[in-house]
Amino acid sequence: MAHPVPPARRPELPPVHGAVICLAAPCLAISPEHGQLTGRGIEGVYRAGLRLLSRCVLRVGGRDPVAVQGRSLGADRAAFTATVRTGAEAGPDPDIGVERVRHADGTERITLRSYATRSVRVPVELALGTDLAELAAIAAGRAGPELPAAVHAAGLRWSTGGIQAVVTADPAPDDALASTGLLRWQLELGPGEARTIELRTGRDRTTRASAGQVANPLADARAEGDDPRVEAWFRTSVEDLGALLLRDPEQPGDAFAAAGAPWRLGLAQAESLWAARMALPLGTGLAAATLRVLARAQAEGRGPGAGMIPGPLRGAGPQLPPGCTGTEATLAFPVVLAEARLWGLPEEEMARLLPAAERCLGWLRGALGEDGFLADPDPGPRRCETQAHVHRAALLGADLLDGCGRPGAEEWRDRAARLRERFRAEFWIDGPDGGRPAAALHPDGRPLLRLTGAAAHLLDTGLLSGGRTAPGLLDRTRTEQLARLLGAPAMDSGWGLRSMSSREPDHNPFGHRSGAVRVHESVIALSGLARAGFAKEAAGLLRGLLDAAETFGYRLPEMYAAGQRTTGSAPLPHPAACRPAAVAAAGGVHALVALAGILPNAPAGTVALHPLPGAPLGSLRLSGLRVSERPFGVRVSRLGLGMVEEAADALQLGG
Repeated sequence: MAHPVPPARRPELPPVHGAVICLAAPCLAISPEHGQLTGRGIEGVYRAGLRLLSRCVLRVGGRDPVAVQGRSLGADRAAFTATVRTGAEAGPDPDIGVERVRHADGTERITLRSYATRSVRVPVELALGTDLAELAAIAAGRAGPELPAAVHAAGLRWSTGGIQAVVTADPAPDDALASTGLLRWQLELGPGEARTIELRTGRDRTTRASAGQVANPLADARAEGDDPRVEAWFRTSVEDLGALLLRDPEQPGDAFAAAGAPWRLGLAQAESLWAARMALPLGTGLAAATLRVLARAQAEGRGPGAGMIPGPLRGAGPQLPPGCTGTEATLAFPVVLAEARLWGLPEEEMARLLPAAERCLGWLRGALGEDGFLADPDPGPRRCETQAHVHRAALLGADLLDGCGRPGAEEWRDRAARLRERFRAEFWIDGPDGGRPAAALHPDGRPLLRLTGAAAHLLDTGLLSGGRTAPGLLDRTRTEQLARLLGAPAMDSGWGLRSMSSREPDHNPFGHRSGAVRVHESVIALSGLARAGFAKEAAGLLRGLLDAAETFGYRLPEMYAAGQRTTGSAPLPHPAACRPAAVAAAGGVHALVALAGILPNAPAGTVALHPLPGAPLGSLRLSGLRVSERPFGVRVSRLGLGMVEEAADALQLGG
């Protein structure tokens, strides 16, 4: 009797949550905390997804240095400190210090410093190797063996299939052994003397990628306040977002934020737009470039898909089928353009991008079902968050059309009003505890009774002209109930918002849609709560995110496990999460701007300040932001009072 063949197991992604990642897209260096590249797992130096170096093991005086510390020096570089005891001095103290500074671009400087009281002669060896594997192959467990090396100038070379990698050293090694991939030096070190060896890894002998592959459109903004962690979180967020910038191959002058490292170092339509939206306080340049990139990919013609921005499917957890990121990106396009206008996007850019936004709205008009809801995918469920995206696109799209003198605004306001009425009638599930929104409606109309973090999008109504927020899908009573639910321990883990309530039967604290904290949703929730006037719930999420950021060295991953916070506990890394991630980095900026309550209306020459009451982090100062492409700075006092410290002369405080 034949036995069924079990399905092939999906290979596990190599764990990276404990790695030190240096990034200057498309360059990437992934190191263990001790700094020695051993060739295991995903360790190595990459460029454009190709592993140029997988092994770089240092030995000094015939010994492996004893690792002391590995730390990030910035988004694109890290330092690894170690010591060596050569025996030149009596006693247990090390007599040579070793510091390795590794850059994402493949540069590494190895500095040996003698602490001995007399001169020492130290043999130094570097064992190098690579498989020239693609990152996708490594993730799938299909990386091949190391390739044979060849001596090349002042270093080694590996090649296969028309591609090659070269490592050169300065000073040149005394010996280079291709058979073992070994470079050797004999260094003389006097008392207190230091010697440095510089390695450069590239595709050929001379190529060296510069850190920062594109002109960075992000303002060099700063944050400071009573809580010193604010400065570190904001600075790291801005640096990581800049490190994720990639050139568009079609138009190299346009940059977008890659989704995250190491697994998604490329364009993710919806997430790149979300990151650009949350980074608008750093200037409108990233939003404009991202919108241009996506407009070039927009479907043309007159068919049912015309005007849609293509995107892949994305897993939605065990309760729902995958959703289309193209749907989310198409709905986000007019929203980002409308809000970029309020932050001061130049008129010529508005004129260039407005037709693409109108095509997005045209696609939406044809995609809405007879019930007024949008299925994702079609035919499929009517997701709660998708209706929030539709409502936001309709209202901000109408505001955009009005502001640019284009027809059609009233149609979209009418559609939004009808959607509010239907949503409240069909998505809201009444109950003795006050009720809740359904996570989705099945095609047959049955509600999916799950409380998820996606409900946070019901609070993210968007920013309209006049420094005011758009009306929400829920009325005030239901909004108050949702705020209570999101602020309760079943949803607020103490480290951020869970993606599913811990009271749901299929809750999984590591599930990316069934329990883990997703930073993007947490930030959207706290921003929406703040604007809706629920200061206590917003402040709770803000404090939790800041505490989690401190735990993760201020580089928040895109998601992390969300056990309930207790004394002495810490958030648990998710082994498959990208870190850094664009939406998490931009979320750090968005969270602190939401705390300050900055609501600009550049076309009208005004900006309103509505700081979060109670000043939950004490005083806060944000400087170097951009409104109307000019420097903008605000201060929030310990009493929660906001004041503008720097702004364009024509900008007036109002609202």
